[in-house]
Amino acid sequence: MARSLYEWLWQHEFWLPPGITWEDMQESEDTHYPQPRDLLLSIPFALILVVVRCAFERAIALPLSTKLGVRDKQRPKVQLNPVLETFYSTCRKNPEGGELLSLAKQCDLPVRKVEKWFRDRRNMDRPSLSKKFSEACWRFTFYIISFFTGLAVLYNKPWLWDHRECWTGYPQQPLQPSLFWYYMLELSFYWSLVFTLPFDVKRKDFKEQIVHHAATIFLISFSYCANYIRIGTLVMVIHDASDCFLEPTKIFNYMKWKKTCDSLFMIFSAVFLISRLVIYPYTVLYNTYYYSMEIFQPFFGYYFVNVLLIILQLLHVFWSCLIIHMVYKFILQGTMEKDMRSDTEESDKDEERNKIREKEKNGTTYFSNVTSNGYIQRNGSEALDNRAHLANSHAKER
Repeated sequence: MARSLYEWLWQHEFWLPPGITWEDMQESEDTHYPQPRDLLLSIPFALILVVVRCAFERAIALPLSTKLGVRDKQRPKVQLNPVLETFYSTCRKNPEGGELLSLAKQCDLPVRKVEKWFRDRRNMDRPSLSKKFSEACWRFTFYIISFFTGLAVLYNKPWLWDHRECWTGYPQQPLQPSLFWYYMLELSFYWSLVFTLPFDVKRKDFKEQIVHHAATIFLISFSYCANYIRIGTLVMVIHDASDCFLEPTKIFNYMKWKKTCDSLFMIFSAVFLISRLVIYPYTVLYNTYYYSMEIFQPFFGYYFVNVLLIILQLLHVFWSCLIIHMVYKFILQGTMEKDMRSDTEESDKDEERNKIREKEKNGTTYFSNVTSNGYIQRNGSEALDNRAHLANSHAKER
């Protein structure tokens, strides 16, 4: 059964244009083509990158954050309470009114103290500023290396300047060593992001990031197996261009260098919107969808790679909407505040505002004065300060 599945998966009709078979892709001493087994090397390379990242963050990024004045906010430690901790771990992290009353009775505590315990406990689980700084430093270092590696590899390649050259001789395009290692570098990095996903800073677009990483890995892997190497290198270098400005924007934000952060944010926004909404559709989507038809007729691989590229473009549009919203707010208010995608610290004031917003959805505003005896409620309405949190990030990881 496994052999039948293997033979079905590697039918040349799936991977190669009509009229081309695997026999036409046989290697010789002087000619090498991409082999699917090569992709297995990305797994150990990804693990090596994880180790390098841990060493980099401990030995370089964390000491650097201290020298640059990045200070973690002092968070109050919660008192050990088995009942509340069990509810927090097994049920939910943000209990509602009836649950708060029940927990308060079980622990013989005022409801306000139970609310504060959960708020402080949630804050304890949120990533520290130094962790965010270290993560941004690592990604910035990689994106700079990756972007300039891509430029060094591609600057003398004809398809960088004439996009029709992506299809000259396809699929019998020999694999050059520089292109192989560039592919391994990018694929290993995205596998490393998947491996560290549970430990990285979680943002509001966490699900979109998972889709992005999965689509990127599938796209890189499939483009390698089907020898879409040339179009794949263009995709990677275009993505790295804007990411080189994203991470330093975060770094200066954590350092509270507001003017520098704001300037980099505007540069990043311009580069992102131009590269992802203009250059990418023309250089990649139009190229793959139309120029390739000058060489071969549509086949499964043609449709599959275009679907993956379109998924990436939809994610570009999603993040572009966030960025345009941030730019709009930045122009109106003249400064950037917090990350729209980040899980921010909660304070007593934030907690009250969140409750009022939730209750206003039902058409009535309730103001609660919580005591140890319960709630004293009254109807009313109040205009909220609904300032949107701004950020200096998008979504890439890709």
